[in-house]
Amino acid sequence: MLVEPPEDPARLAQDRALARAVRARVAGGPRQGPDADAIALRALLKGLSPSEAAAVRAVLGRIDAGHGAPLIVWGPASQVLAADRYGLAVRMAAKPEAALTAVREGGRALMDLTAASAWWGRLLAEPDLRVVAALPDHGAGQPRALMVQRAASGPTGEDRTFWTTDSALPGARIVADLAASGLAASPLIEAGGLKLFALAGYVQAEDGRLSDAPGSLKGVIGAAPLF
Repeated sequence: MLVEPPEDPARLAQDRALARAVRARVAGGPRQGPDADAIALRALLKGLSPSEAAAVRAVLGRIDAGHGAPLIVWGPASQVLAADRYGLAVRMAAKPEAALTAVREGGRALMDLTAASAWWGRLLAEPDLRVVAALPDHGAGQPRALMVQRAASGPTGEDRTFWTTDSALPGARIVADLAASGLAASPLIEAGGLKLFALAGYVQAEDGRLSDAPGSLKGVIGAAPLF
């Protein structure tokens, strides 16, 4: 015989409280920008275990996908990372240019860092399009995808800045030159004659320490928070 499972009123009350909290947060709408979101999220995650933090991020990511700008993804890594963070409410782009076009039209795009395309170099010519997030964002490893949006992210207290150059010098030499100017850099990827680096902290595009950095086509393309 089938046995009906016993009632668990305490667990049911917790689940209902969670559902009410989600409904209230959805009604609250988005914050003013990606930096405001990052600062608030960092405070929320403080003191949580890894599994608790992952659950909170998954819930908030899906809420963000629901009332934020349309999300487009390009590349296999971005597809996996977006599904984990934002759920399945994303649109796939066949080419990097299609993803960037969606950003120009008011969306946002999570795009793979791959040697097959130096799409991120195009942001040098389009200062309205900025990197605002990099996944994974826990800081334990290199980012595999960058989020691009028509909204610059301000400092959040713990960030990394993305800087690109067309210098033909080896990456190690560029890192050393940047270090001599007081900037801690790590090479991320090279494609299409361009190199991409992550700079520790929030570095503004007009920072004087970058004025003598190697390369003729170079510059900051955005910044992203770490958690």
